[in-house]
Amino acid sequence: MKKEEPEPIVVTNLVKKFKDQTVLDGLNFQVNKGEILVIMGGSGCGKSTLLRLLIGAMRPTSGRIEMLGTDLALLDGEGLDALRKKTGILFQSGALFNSLTVGENIALPLKEHTELSADVIGIMVKMKLEMVGLRDFEHLKPSEISGGMKKRVGLARAMALDPQIMFYDEPSAGLDPIASAMIDELMMDLNKKTGVTSIVVTHDMGSAFKIAHRMILLFRGRAVAEGTPAEIRASADPLVRQFVNGLPDGPIPLRVSRKDYAEDLLEPGPERF
Repeated sequence: MKKEEPEPIVVTNLVKKFKDQTVLDGLNFQVNKGEILVIMGGSGCGKSTLLRLLIGAMRPTSGRIEMLGTDLALLDGEGLDALRKKTGILFQSGALFNSLTVGENIALPLKEHTELSADVIGIMVKMKLEMVGLRDFEHLKPSEISGGMKKRVGLARAMALDPQIMFYDEPSAGLDPIASAMIDELMMDLNKKTGVTSIVVTHDMGSAFKIAHRMILLFRGRAVAEGTPAEIRASADPLVRQFVNGLPDGPIPLRVSRKDYAEDLLEPGPERF
């Protein structure tokens, strides 16, 4: 009997605290193989913290993250490095090395983590650049290309090792509508052609509803809604409707502090100023 493959990511009772501040409060969800899962929510809801936990950049206060059948908490540095080779991440800024050319940026993970010859790496760089439509820009520096192009180069580099899981951190942030739409198309095309499992952290509703197979809405560190784009759009929950429609009034307040204002003003504490 063929052994059943584990789900790419399973998150169980995940909690993350910074001192007395609870940022994530008992999250439970899983990411299915080959799907695009969008994690959305307002500023301060825990999206970025969740992403850092998923890529192993920090440890949870409690709870469990299983990735490709492995509990992240049980891995040492070497084990995490081995697992990270099976994942890719597109950072919000692109995070390219300005001293390297576009081609050298994409070649870097191939040089660091494989024993491929320079000729083979050169071919793979051209293939990855063709994948994002930028093959003619191999010899330019990041400072010589636009913000949208930098995102596409970052995506090509993230896919250099043919990862099983891709993480996207606000992929449309800072882009004009055309560049944003191009990134959306690239993410969907990669998902369709390679079967890569994708986790996208965003607050861009237009992009989210376009690319997602499933969506999770975070509020104050908890998942308050989960479902397909159609299910989220049809939700009668006032909180969900406020966020999806960008309404200023509703259950989501302008202020994110949970402490009573008068109590905070009168609370004694150490001298800070």
